[in-house]
Amino acid sequence: MPTVTALREGRRGRIAVELDGAPWRVLPADVVVRVGITEGRSLDRSSLRQLRRELRRADALRVAGRALRTRDLSRRDLAARLERASVAPAAAAESLATLERAGLVDDTRVCGARAHALAARGYGDEAIRHRLAQGGFDPEAADQAVAALEPEAERALRVVQRRGHGPRTARYLAARGFGEEAVETALGAAFGQEA
Repeated sequence: MPTVTALREGRRGRIAVELDGAPWRVLPADVVVRVGITEGRSLDRSSLRQLRRELRRADALRVAGRALRTRDLSRRDLAARLERASVAPAAAAESLATLERAGLVDDTRVCGARAHALAARGYGDEAIRHRLAQGGFDPEAADQAVAALEPEAERALRVVQRRGHGPRTARYLAARGFGEEAVETALGAAFGQEA
């Protein structure tokens, strides 16, 4: 059985491992700690299997972390990224669970942020619900996110004030997913302001 004869600290949190006096591998420091690789330890089959598992897990977390650097992703979107990166399903599931426990993957937060962004871009409640459903969010989470938004009629009124009142604006609002009641309220308020 090979024995660890030296551990040398490298760059970027990596450890160079020597087996029986010869360079073997450079491993992430967190993997070395989780597997318990220390000088004088023999590496048997079970510890090598554990090392392989931890390397897959570390790779999955690295891929997920890189994806989350630029923007929040839903659990479904992040799982798809891990699958495209050929991350083993077990490692992907474990890394997703770890990121959820850490609060880095939170579908409720992401759903709310997307709903606010869509509302700011001039979409009505139905269009927002539809987009969130396309994004793989739970309908209940989508309903909660929409309920937390500014009332639809107020958002529609801003669009009417910007575009003017009339049938073209009414069609525009309907195409953007605003409800009939919100459109009527916004157009009625705009007419009331001009009178």
